Amino acid sequence: MKYEAVIGLEVHVQVRTASKMFCSCANEFGAEPNTNVCPVCMGYPGVLPVPNQAAIYATVKAGLLTGCTIAKFSKFDRKNYFYPDMPKNYQISQFDLPFCSNGSMKLSGTGFSGAPLTEKVVGITRIHLEEDVAKLTHFHHDSGVDYNRAGVPLMEIVGEPDLRSADEAYAYLTNLKEIMRFGEISDCDMEKGQMRCDVNISLRPVGTEKFGTKIELKNLNSFRAVHRAIDFEIIRQAELLDQGVVLKQETRGWNDDRGESYLMRTKESAHDYRYFPEPDLMPVTFTDAEIEAIRATLPELPEAKRQRFCADYGLTAYDAEVLTADKHLAAYFDAAAKLVKNPKNAANWIISGLLALTGEAGISVTDCPVTPEKLAGLVNAIDSGKISGKIAKDVFPEMFETGKDADTIISEKGLAQVSDSSAISGAVAEVLANNAKQLEEYKAGNAKILQFFVGQVMKLTKGRANPGMVVSELKKQLDA
Repeated sequence: MKYEAVIGLEVHVQVRTASKMFCSCANEFGAEPNTNVCPVCMGYPGVLPVPNQAAIYATVKAGLLTGCTIAKFSKFDRKNYFYPDMPKNYQISQFDLPFCSNGSMKLSGTGFSGAPLTEKVVGITRIHLEEDVAKLTHFHHDSGVDYNRAGVPLMEIVGEPDLRSADEAYAYLTNLKEIMRFGEISDCDMEKGQMRCDVNISLRPVGTEKFGTKIELKNLNSFRAVHRAIDFEIIRQAELLDQGVVLKQETRGWNDDRGESYLMRTKESAHDYRYFPEPDLMPVTFTDAEIEAIRATLPELPEAKRQRFCADYGLTAYDAEVLTADKHLAAYFDAAAKLVKNPKNAANWIISGLLALTGEAGISVTDCPVTPEKLAGLVNAIDSGKISGKIAKDVFPEMFETGKDADTIISEKGLAQVSDSSAISGAVAEVLANNAKQLEEYKAGNAKILQFFVGQVMKLTKGRANPGMVVSELKKQLDA
């Protein structure tokens, strides 16, 4: 590759709170347009903002989860600009004293293509807290403004330009989303605008240190779109550089249907937002004790959880990745694994059975009628030889449908595995007596006929015979 990509992401994450950042209006998605509004978030004269403590604490929590230094003295600032999405004609944000700075995040896992990434650390410049703007909807001849979103607490996470590929950017966003969701800071639902991303990308000749001309990409509404847009932009910029074109700093949009970026505006100079300290809000201070109290609430992060699942429960890296994709799923498995002799079997039933059923039903594991304790009961019934894995495949869907535990269904339907040696011996003798032709074939050297006899014994016992004992008894009687 002749050029090296230099990529930095600016990620906006809505904070999950009951109310907006500076007023008591509900912070909710999907309400009728312009119903969650009040004089404060609409910028009426004479009103005063009141900061949302929960949003501030959540921002500090996000900073601690990403290794940031937490400012003991911080403040809010006014960012002045005129646009229909900001009713006050200024946005309460943070400029020179953000809550969090100088953090980092370990980049691991796989890229969009599924290929494993080389592990690296990506710097986080700052995390600051501000109020979100309104939502603009553009129609054929005019535009509509919904101010329900105006004033919702919004974190901006500014990453260092440490990313070098679309796959690394995809993994960065995936890891960041996991951290925010495990920390219960945000749901990060991009379809609801709870997580939004701008990409800054430039190219430079391989081996050089000086950055190239920065191009900003906007309107990226999914991780897949981010990946596609970066790949496209790397090729576009490389072709222009090869032609001797001098790139100019510009902002480009992304058309996902056409799979290409387009020019929105050329940046000749930086915007002058005339920042100054927000006069209606006092500075925010933290003591060491207050920061440590927030630190005490930090959860175990997905990467640490994956390593623990592999080390403590004997899972594969794939199993651990699937089970930590969701915080509630990870907690479900963790609870079940503590109740079984073989946690790997519990993982298999969750991945191959439970997720399929919850997916079909459209529910989360938190609403699943098969609790971790009930799943553990099924796994233990298999491992103890009470039922076979084949019978368990019939028991499990009924557990999901009725909410009954495995032992109850096994008892009600008489499904307990037959492990009585005399009963199995009798069943084997009966099968051999009724299949003289196959018996002759086996005696003539066709060892594959053994599986036929196993199937006949299982059919005779309605699948309840212990398979291991059946094979053992067949070999005993066949070779007698």
